[in-house]
Amino acid sequence: MRKIIVCMFLTMDGVLQAPGGPEEDPSGQFEWGGWMFPYGDDLTDKKLEKIMSGPFDLLLGRRTYDIFAGYWPGREDAIGQLFNRISKYVVSSQQLDLAWAHANLITGDVVAGLQQLKAQDGPDLLVHGSSVLVQTLLAHQLIDELHTWICPITLGKGKQLFREGTQPQQWKLTDTVVGSKGTIIATYVPDGEVQIGSLMAEEAK
Repeated sequence: MRKIIVCMFLTMDGVLQAPGGPEEDPSGQFEWGGWMFPYGDDLTDKKLEKIMSGPFDLLLGRRTYDIFAGYWPGREDAIGQLFNRISKYVVSSQQLDLAWAHANLITGDVVAGLQQLKAQDGPDLLVHGSSVLVQTLLAHQLIDELHTWICPITLGKGKQLFREGTQPQQWKLTDTVVGSKGTIIATYVPDGEVQIGSLMAEEAK
């Protein structure tokens, strides 16, 4: 069975919209596209390199696919060669003509398609960005590993990671990296159902 691994850049107040540039997602008159760039360093770069060091295929939403397909084909650096060689699975609510080599469309019953893809033998499925797709993954508890790059910035506006539809569940923290510029990289895996208690009950003992 394949794992779905999500990598997400976030602000401290949970905004994930357009971290890489103004052109990524200006919807809602979002004016801070590219907000993540002041916060990268060798430590945060090495964490991403470690995640990408194993075999994987890409699992992408429609918008992220369009951005990647407009940039990576034809590039000859190490990441370009890798992205062009591996399989790309693109989730969309409508039929698409996917011109990028080794790109495959998941449409129709998307959840069933993702479940079938996970059940196959093959490399893990790495998700970058893809904020709409991630909402589907959260709503159906399909994420096996979540990496968050939390940058020391608040925006107060923009698309959030955890929106309505996210299912209650606990997460186990398995790794942390703190960058020299204040970025906190936290790695989580699902950890069962929500456990509750009562402070009042403890005080009554």
